[in-house]
Amino acid sequence: MAAVAVAFAAADTYVVVLALPEMMAAVGVPIDQLQKAAPIVSGFLLGYVAMLPLIGRIADLRGRVPVLVAALVVFAAGSLLTALAYDMPTMVLGRFLQGVGGGGLVPATLALVADLYPVERRGIPLGVVSAVQEIGSVLGPLFGAVVLSVADWRFIFAVNLLVGLVLALAIRRLAGPTEPATGRFDWPGSLLLLLTLAAGSLVFLQPPPLMRDITWGEMFVPFAGESRWWTPVGAVAIVAAALFAVRTLTASRPLVDVRSWAGIAREADLRGALLLAVALSGVILAFATADPRVEVFSDRGLWYLLGGAIAAVAFVVHLRRAAAPIIPTGALRRTPAWGSLAVSFFVGAALIAALIDIPIFARTTVYADSQLMAALVLVRFLVALPVGAVVGGYLTQRLPAGVVTAMGMALAAVGFVWMSGWDLETLEHAGATVPLVVGGFGFGLALAPVNAAVLASTDHSVHGLATASVVVARMVGMLVGISALTTIGLRRYYAEQSDMPNVREVCDGKSRCDAFTLLLKQAGIAQEHTVFLGAAVCAVIAGVLALVLFRTAQTRSLDPGTLLRAGG
Repeated sequence: MAAVAVAFAAADTYVVVLALPEMMAAVGVPIDQLQKAAPIVSGFLLGYVAMLPLIGRIADLRGRVPVLVAALVVFAAGSLLTALAYDMPTMVLGRFLQGVGGGGLVPATLALVADLYPVERRGIPLGVVSAVQEIGSVLGPLFGAVVLSVADWRFIFAVNLLVGLVLALAIRRLAGPTEPATGRFDWPGSLLLLLTLAAGSLVFLQPPPLMRDITWGEMFVPFAGESRWWTPVGAVAIVAAALFAVRTLTASRPLVDVRSWAGIAREADLRGALLLAVALSGVILAFATADPRVEVFSDRGLWYLLGGAIAAVAFVVHLRRAAAPIIPTGALRRTPAWGSLAVSFFVGAALIAALIDIPIFARTTVYADSQLMAALVLVRFLVALPVGAVVGGYLTQRLPAGVVTAMGMALAAVGFVWMSGWDLETLEHAGATVPLVVGGFGFGLALAPVNAAVLASTDHSVHGLATASVVVARMVGMLVGISALTTIGLRRYYAEQSDMPNVREVCDGKSRCDAFTLLLKQAGIAQEHTVFLGAAVCAVIAGVLALVLFRTAQTRSLDPGTLLRAGG
């Protein structure tokens, strides 16, 4: 059930790509000002990455199931806020909460696997979790396309809300009570929460029938100014929310035990987590807010990095002084533990090239007028990825984790080198599917052994933190990788352009303009070839690091002799 939740949250990461134009229009952002929609994407990334270490540490202290349930509730709350959003701040906040909830599912689920299975039997379960996470990347765009063909974009997040709550209830029920039931159900808190949600929804939606009604319309008339919250219905929502907060903080058994969660957050080193979140946010914002086609950083990228660097220094100082820091002393001291972070970084740097540049190559060549067909080219890659993840989990129980990872990254590198030889017409032939499947299978093969290595090399008490760190490393690698590889590719593109004749000199007729367009396409292909080769290098580095750093990771099944001796 937890794996299903991970898959669903992963699908939400990709579904926004298709819904983004309609989401922009809903909050008043013109479609030709795409840069202003960057916070919708970066807000999700901030929640997903920056808060992961804290959530992973809380999972170690509070337990896996409570964190899974809480993450799904936060994900559902973010979905509701996004569905109701009428301006950019509320939409970004909703996406941030979705990121926090969706990201929190991953380390808690991986740590739960470590709790339920011994070291020698974790390979296949870890492969399954990795597989369903990647299946989300396939289902996300398809789910979005189906919904948008029959309904408004808000319906996507309404489905997220419903599924998130259903999964939270199912996991809570299957896991059984996590603490003894004492006291009565908090009916006053429940009624205040329902009143807050009902009144708040009316503020967000402002239903036209009510707005036009002579009597009910007065509920939406501001007392002063133009804020929709400074209205009778807005006042009801605010007062109900305030009373719910008071009830939550003072009741002996509140509906939401905020005091307990706050205590756990302090125990998990909230101050250190916030410093680390700021440091990660600096990196995320520097790269995620830039347009990789024209720049490595956004206009304020260096300032973001400077702020992140200052926070990183403060975080290191905090780790030395804190009695119980978020990263306990020696938590990642073993070579495979910190080595998994390095390997995951380069895996992410290579993987993002496939996710971004395969569709771009398709649009540059045979599918210039069809975003859908270009996306379907990527689906060939993505379909092979979860298959490789399950196979990788199986092999991890029989071969060293470093060997399995290196095999996967070698296949990924072969796929990228093969793609670097594609031409204008390659995607029209069935043979183009082979490198896509080889590359996708290779990446899938490497996912389970990396997780198995970090789990086998860290103490049980820090499994949540360790797996969260692996996810953070991969996400940061993806952000840095796409900027670095695209910059290198652009240099090739501009070098190819410099050898072209001036457009005014050649475009004095249709045939010559067609020839010039062909030259531009060839320059674009040269750029993508460079990116694919750069990704192949990243894949090779990841494989070599895995061979060297995972040598002492004990992830394989026990041999028969050991099992017999253990049985007496």
